[in-house]
Amino acid sequence: MKKLPDFRLETFFSRWEFSARFNLAASDAESMAVTELLELADDTGRRAWNELRLGYTETFGAPLLRQEIARTYAAITPDDILCFAGAEEGIFCAMNAVLEPDDHAIVVVPNYQSLEELPRNLCAVTGVPLDPHNDWALDIDQVRASVRPNTRLIVVNFPHNPTGRVIPRDDFVALAELAAANGIVLFSDEVYRGLEHDPARRLPQAADLTPTAMSLGVMSKSYGLPGLRLGWIACRDRTVLQRMERIKHYLSICNAGPSEALALIALRARDRILERTRAIVAANLGRLDAFFGERRDLFEWRAPDGGCVAYPRYLGADGVEEFCRAAVEEAGVLLLPASIYTSPLAPTPPDRFRVGFGRINVPDALAALGAHLDARTSPGRLQLAR
Repeated sequence: MKKLPDFRLETFFSRWEFSARFNLAASDAESMAVTELLELADDTGRRAWNELRLGYTETFGAPLLRQEIARTYAAITPDDILCFAGAEEGIFCAMNAVLEPDDHAIVVVPNYQSLEELPRNLCAVTGVPLDPHNDWALDIDQVRASVRPNTRLIVVNFPHNPTGRVIPRDDFVALAELAAANGIVLFSDEVYRGLEHDPARRLPQAADLTPTAMSLGVMSKSYGLPGLRLGWIACRDRTVLQRMERIKHYLSICNAGPSEALALIALRARDRILERTRAIVAANLGRLDAFFGERRDLFEWRAPDGGCVAYPRYLGADGVEEFCRAAVEEAGVLLLPASIYTSPLAPTPPDRFRVGFGRINVPDALAALGAHLDARTSPGRLQLAR
């Protein structure tokens, strides 16, 4: 394995995530205390928690947990589920299980950095950019044109991070069919599933569509429980699952028992948890609409289709990097500048920033950012780009 580059987002967060007054770049939804989660437990979940013994757990994940995860799919059984210590471990294991040095992969850009850097560490990779001039549309024909005889993997993420884009269902199905027809694994990062702002836009899960596709899920995003460090991959190809398990033996080996028990409780209460998250997201999305609508001279705003992150355009002449630096250093409001999402695979817009709106303190964060902007845009302080 070659040396991996610094993970720009995580390096940036390690500097600011817990020191800034407001994390307005957060990618997760509002979390809850353990006591709040335990109040949602049914008899099965409460028994799993109360009778938990703090020994090693099964590498694939607790049987009851995998059973509950499988219920969130249409064509998946518990034996098609492999649990991980968060989504990141799942991404690492999947890329290393599928790709060889002579292979080729296709990755949608921009993206969560490990979705491109891990494939690039292993083989040749082609980036297919979402179109910022067309509501971040994905050109399926461009994906098709990028396929080579040795293409082994296509990597996508919808609802998308950082843009919030959800492509049309027909496009997603066409992508799955393209991959299956060419013997390519479709790796689908679905960690924001359930947070589509129009439920009619919800996509099918890739693992339900074809026998070799992989669906990545996690408790961190839509469920708002990143502290559990619990993710999974659903895939009907048991050979690939077994290869991923062997790689996991060199990483976490198994998940933490308390995390598995609490994740089981959350999944069995998923309707209530997701309803809570969607209510927070919907209210905050309205606040963002108003915030950016009042500042059209500074921002170009398009409401996302799903998830709890968006990628507005900054119009100020000082540039988005300076805007984000000043926001966190002068106002304590953390945003992610476009440099976090640069890619060697394809051009990415240099004037965007990620804003997160899944937490309950978004109104206070926007108030602080608004006051900061009002001070900076006083006469003589800021000129707009022409």
